[in-house]
Amino acid sequence: MKRLTNAIVYFVAFLAMQLLVSYLVCFIWLLVEGKSVSEAWGALGGTLLLDAPKTIVIQVVYGIFVLWLFTFCGWSRLSNSYLRSKPVGVLTWAAIASLGSLIPSLAFQELMPLHDYSSELMGQVMDNRWGYLAICIFAPLVEEVVFRGAILRTLLGGMKYHWVAIALSALLFAVAHVNPAQIPHAFCIGLLLGWMYYRTRSVIPGIMLHWTNNTAAYVVHTLWPQTDTMNLVDLFGGDYTKEAMAVAFSLMIFLPALWQLHMRMRPAAK
Repeated sequence: MKRLTNAIVYFVAFLAMQLLVSYLVCFIWLLVEGKSVSEAWGALGGTLLLDAPKTIVIQVVYGIFVLWLFTFCGWSRLSNSYLRSKPVGVLTWAAIASLGSLIPSLAFQELMPLHDYSSELMGQVMDNRWGYLAICIFAPLVEEVVFRGAILRTLLGGMKYHWVAIALSALLFAVAHVNPAQIPHAFCIGLLLGWMYYRTRSVIPGIMLHWTNNTAAYVVHTLWPQTDTMNLVDLFGGDYTKEAMAVAFSLMIFLPALWQLHMRMRPAAK
């Protein structure tokens, strides 16, 4: 029970720090724009009006703070021992698995049409030249350190069945995304990332998969921004047969990659 409580504390701390940094950055931003302290304070009384530059600054500042806090307090224990084991095969197949999961994940997400609150803002962030830093560097690193390196590590130490711990960490990971449209994908990816951490006891493979997933989304948006407002079937000219074939082909990449990971993943020798 103590470990479950600790994991929840880590989760609440993660959300609280994100909210605190968001308000702090916006408050300072208003002061820089020439608002008085009282005007800036009053403006923060309502909904935060975020744009791409503010979002990027928030992600970077809060990311640095979270990494420092979780490592300084020992909530997440970072080590280069896994990298010293030269896990080239695991990292390669993690990237391949991430690419193979993209189209099936989109198809699954469209089967559960949930409201998307943040697609427009995320599109603006990816249009910004610093967007890659926030979305593809800080987000994978911070989220893996928190949700696998701290929360899942703690749950695994206190639960009899590891899949219960993995599923609970994946659920918290999905809830942390807040945006309903992202929750199904985040939960499924959270299960995969949790399994990889359980097998390796390292956040490195998860960072690779997470980075590949976010980078692929960033590249697609950059090269074909019109796809942001399209359904998956629209990419195949409205032909559902072609969409089904694309899903099947992607699974032929994803499933063998999972098998390769299953065969290769193991903790680094101490």
